[in-house]
Amino acid sequence: MTAPRHIAIVDDEADIRTIAELGLTMTTPWRVSTAASGREGITQAISDSPDAILLDVMMPEFDGLATIAELQSSNATKHIPIILLTAKAQASDRRQYYAVGVKGVITKPFDPTTLANQIAGFLGWDDFEYK
Repeated sequence: MTAPRHIAIVDDEADIRTIAELGLTMTTPWRVSTAASGREGITQAISDSPDAILLDVMMPEFDGLATIAELQSSNATKHIPIILLTAKAQASDRRQYYAVGVKGVITKPFDPTTLANQIAGFLGWDDFEYK
């Protein structure tokens, strides 16, 4: 049996982190960690090497795009797939996000009961199972 997947949630809004974490832990065996800022998320990604990062775009000081650039510039984290979580999802925004290498875009508000399915779909995790 393989270890459960590890998802890191990086969002400055505590409510969003809590809802996403509950949605994932109630429906999957995945391990979830959270970070309240891009810088905290980078530090955690370096130390924990999650299987994927669910990243908010709009954060103060160090936003999602700056966080992506930092993650992609490090050999320790550049392999980690990133899925954006955002309220800003116009077609032009999505093109910009995909151009910087994100694997998917999930719009806020999101349904916590289908969040794991969305993540698995974006990442091609065909071994995905509900609890």
